[in-house]
Amino acid sequence: MRVVALFVVVLPLAGCSRGEAAEPTPPETGLFEPIASVVMHPRCINCHQDESPRQTDEKIVHRPFVVRGKDDHGAPTQPCQTCHQATNTADGFVPGVTTWRLAPLSMLWEGKTKAEICEQMKDPERNGGRRTGEEVIEHTKVDPLVLWAWDPGAARTMPPLSHAQFLEALEAWVRADMPCPR
Repeated sequence: MRVVALFVVVLPLAGCSRGEAAEPTPPETGLFEPIASVVMHPRCINCHQDESPRQTDEKIVHRPFVVRGKDDHGAPTQPCQTCHQATNTADGFVPGVTTWRLAPLSMLWEGKTKAEICEQMKDPERNGGRRTGEEVIEHTKVDPLVLWAWDPGAARTMPPLSHAQFLEALEAWVRADMPCPR
């Protein structure tokens, strides 16, 4: 009778070229997801544009056609405040806030991925005001244009989170050192 010995060799997964175990995604990278759901919503994206703002949930080019201008407040011959007053007018059809303007070009989000917007928001050189994480939170608490997104009037859709939920998500993201999705 023959006895056959069976040897089992266990190799660590690290270093395997085939069927490598995927690195688990740290749960912190998911912290930006609720933030992205807001900043990628038309209420934000419509003003985080290149040369011309967008309108409606379909993000159509502004009618009448207007341009950014050198100070983000429109062309010298047609500044934003020509139509946009301190509050919504024309039964809310024309949105308004005293400081109505396009977001600075350093805050251009249109066409960017969640990961790209995340990296931009946490980079003081590209977040519209050399802001720290705490200053990004403060900006979203007090800036009239940001606050307008949650009171847009004229049956415009609202961001998917309440303002309070958005702030909670931002605070959690900043506390976790602003991790970004991959």
